Amino acid sequence: MEIKRFLSQFKWVLAILEVLLIIPCFVISYLSRYSNRKIDVGLGPEPLISNVYHKKALIQNGYSAETFVSEVYFITDEFDINLCRWRSNLLTAVLIPFYLFLRCLFRYRSLFIHFHGGPLWTTRILDRFEPHFYRMANIRVVVMPYGSDVQVLTRSKNLYFKHTVSIDYPNFRNYRRRVSNSVDRWTRHADWVISGCEWVDYMYHWDTLMLAHFSIDLDRWNPTKQEPGVDKTGKLRILHAPNHDAIKGTKALVDAVETVKKEGLNIELVLMRGVSNSEIQKAIESVDLVADQFVIGWYAMFAMEAMAMKKPVLCYLREDLIDLYVKAGLVRREEIPVINTNLLEIEEKIRWAFSHREELIKIGERSREFVRDHHSTERIGEVFKNILTSLRL
Repeated sequence: MEIKRFLSQFKWVLAILEVLLIIPCFVISYLSRYSNRKIDVGLGPEPLISNVYHKKALIQNGYSAETFVSEVYFITDEFDINLCRWRSNLLTAVLIPFYLFLRCLFRYRSLFIHFHGGPLWTTRILDRFEPHFYRMANIRVVVMPYGSDVQVLTRSKNLYFKHTVSIDYPNFRNYRRRVSNSVDRWTRHADWVISGCEWVDYMYHWDTLMLAHFSIDLDRWNPTKQEPGVDKTGKLRILHAPNHDAIKGTKALVDAVETVKKEGLNIELVLMRGVSNSEIQKAIESVDLVADQFVIGWYAMFAMEAMAMKKPVLCYLREDLIDLYVKAGLVRREEIPVINTNLLEIEEKIRWAFSHREELIKIGERSREFVRDHHSTERIGEVFKNILTSLRL
């Protein structure tokens, strides 16, 4: 109880400190506009591997870029500025957002961030003023979603997705207002807003619509093994790497595999959780088919990694989202190589895959072409270049 009381009192101390810092932050932001910023784009603070690829996409198009984070996930730690070691004690942990904020003011001409916000997103009061600080500093802000940063579930059409979030993350309901406020704040005050995937459900404006802003380095994600000969009766290996079981539809996949195995089909399901990106890459290359997710309604990074490795992907694509992106001229309906699989069709699609090995190899070839055309660092870099040019950077 004493520790809880202390932490509660400490939060109030921090809140008071933040109030006192509002005017100094505005003053410092204004003064920073006269500094000699060395880097065109800062990417952070979310420790997403997509930012590593986005950096390459920007560099390929003539921009200088730098990634910065205050913590890392198990997927990768390939970031230029990584302050996770600062989190080892309370004092330095408290200073992280302020240090990164000051660094942004004096180092970057523009920021690519997500809807949680920039370095001040972990604060209680200053985060509300963060976009105004950057405007005062004359720093351009490009904001893009990645998932939970925009998922205001009262705006979602996908009832089963709401159900799975309630299972995997029951405390997520407590953050609805904060997520909603962040979406509104950055939609109104960012210089450029990007949307795509199923994120469009939660957003009411965007300047650029994409299938997904995620980019992938095709030099890194390149199959090294020769395609095996087609064996119609041999084992079919399926990889699934869920970070949230209910949201990804993991149980339905496991049950479907057990059912078809009882029918005599030689199937192996490879489940991987909490492993590094390099381990995932090795696993993808060793299997015949990748099962992504069966609830959300669009593909994301894991599916793109598999497609880049010429692996066919089972994934649920919502018809209304396909319709949106076709009408918007971003893709042809027949161009998407994903084997569209909703939660109730997994058994059927596995049976089909088992008996259509030649077709799986063809889908894999088309999949890499699709990623090259829509998600390579070269293609995403072109989109980013157009945005920065529009912002006069």
